[in-house]
Amino acid sequence: MGNSSDIFEALKEFDSATIFNAVIEDMGASQGGAELEGKGGIPIIYTGPEIRSLLPSLGRAVGTVVTTEVTPLDPDSVAIPWGEYYDTLDATPGPIVAVMKDVDPFPGRGACFGDGMAAVHRLCGVTGAVVEGSVRDLAGIEGVGLPIWGSGVVPGHGVFNLLSVNRSISVGGLRINPGDVLVADGDGATKIPRESDLEAVLAKAREVSEREQGGQELMRRPGMTYARYKELA
Repeated sequence: MGNSSDIFEALKEFDSATIFNAVIEDMGASQGGAELEGKGGIPIIYTGPEIRSLLPSLGRAVGTVVTTEVTPLDPDSVAIPWGEYYDTLDATPGPIVAVMKDVDPFPGRGACFGDGMAAVHRLCGVTGAVVEGSVRDLAGIEGVGLPIWGSGVVPGHGVFNLLSVNRSISVGGLRINPGDVLVADGDGATKIPRESDLEAVLAKAREVSEREQGGQELMRRPGMTYARYKELA
C-alpha cells in the first residue's frame, strides 16, 4: 500500500467480525499453522457487550489507539493537565481511535465525553472514540460527526479529572495498548494487536470475506437444500 492512510481505508471496508476472523487466522499462520486452541485458547481481541455503538448512523471507525483514564466525579483524584492528552493526540499519526476508561469510584455515574470534546478530538485526527463509561451531548457529538461507543448516557459530570495518557488499559473486558489498531462498528470493537502486520491482516480479511460470501451465495442458490449444501460445501 502507498501509505498508512491507504491501509486504514482498506481495513475500514471490513466489519469487526471479519477483522476478528482475519486476526485469528493471521495469528495461526504466524505460528506456522499451529492451532491456537493448543496454545491456551483463542485470544479475546474484542470488546464485551457493555460497549455499544451510541451513534450507529455514523458508521465504522478504524484507527490507531491512544488511551486515557479519567474520573468524572472524584474530587480527590490527582489530575494531570488535559493539554497533555490533546498534545499526544495531535502528535499521533492519524487516523486515531481514542479509548477512554472511567476509573471513578462510581464509574458511569458521570459523563466522561461530550460534544465539546468531540470537536477537539476531530481537530486532532480522531475518527472514533470508545468509552468504558457514560457519554453526554449525543446530538452534539452526532453534529460533530464523531462515531462513538460507550456504556451508557447521562446528562452531567463533576470535577472530571484526567489521570493517565497512553497506558495499557482494559476496556469492555479487552486489554488495549497504545499503538493497537481498533475496528469498531455495530458489533463492538476488534483489536488488531500493535505487533501485527497490517498488510497480512488485510489480506486475511479479504480471504475471509470472499470465502464467507461464497458460502452465502451457495446457500442462496435456487432449490438449494441442506443435503445438497453438505455435498457441495
